[in-house]
Amino acid sequence: MNLNPSNQLNLFGHHTEFQKFSNLFLNRKLPNKILLSGEKGIGKSTLAYHIVNYVLSDNEDLSYDIKNFTINPKNKSFKLIINKSNPNFILIDINDDKKSIDINQIRNLIITLNKSSFNNKPRFVLIDNIEFLNINSVNALLKILEEPNNNIYFILINNNKRILPTLKSRCLNFKIQLSSNQSFEITNQILNDNFMNLINEDLINNYSTPGKILNLIDFANQNDIDLKEINLKELIKKVIMEKKYKKDPSIKHLLYYLIEVYFRKNISIKNIKLINLHNYFVKKINNAKIFNLDDETLLMEFDERVLDG
Repeated sequence: MNLNPSNQLNLFGHHTEFQKFSNLFLNRKLPNKILLSGEKGIGKSTLAYHIVNYVLSDNEDLSYDIKNFTINPKNKSFKLIINKSNPNFILIDINDDKKSIDINQIRNLIITLNKSSFNNKPRFVLIDNIEFLNINSVNALLKILEEPNNNIYFILINNNKRILPTLKSRCLNFKIQLSSNQSFEITNQILNDNFMNLINEDLINNYSTPGKILNLIDFANQNDIDLKEINLKELIKKVIMEKKYKKDPSIKHLLYYLIEVYFRKNISIKNIKLINLHNYFVKKINNAKIFNLDDETLLMEFDERVLDG
């Protein structure tokens, strides 16, 4: 299952938001600094790629199909983006071997943007997971956001995490949301099946986004796990014990999602101990992400104090 947002030809949901951006572009009012904020996995990056293709494929053969909200896979701009060779599109994201978006990535971006454009088309810079920008990266980015070159558009993706006010204030913030029913309907559309036929109800809650559910299914398929038979506690234990999260950041994100589901399903007003443990581990997880702390110790402590406590 290919879950990379750059490959998603269909835009499921967010049609109203897309139409707003397309109308702004047609009226030459598209903001050049856009911040898309919302829960991870609801389709913000996919929406961004569709906006980019809509603009870049304008006046090209096989341009964006706005009636059906689809990208033509044979479109030139799309194929160049997939091949990472589109001169009008730059992606900045956290590298697999890093724990933050470092300043060298932003410096290279600045060098690229200062070069002359190959054509008269707009240029887009998509910065995904901006919560992983470190302080030096943010400061360098602020300089080019203050006075961007002509015909350059920035789209920043924020997964509902705290970001520096100086960064947020330089962008127009668009909140992207889905209800639980919308998330479940979109998941079923992507799978062309009812996901509840594949997953134990214990693994899902009302905060589950399409991306999180699909990543869970993909992980299970790759590791021969029957999601109908395994419960939440067993799955978390399995992922922690096998330590696959140490080599794959996506598995770590999945594990933290499962921990979030566990707390949401088990916390009650009467269970003061679990409330305190929730607050404790939320803080430790956030610190582990920010300060690059040891995940293994944290997760083993969660297993001992919460799952076995």
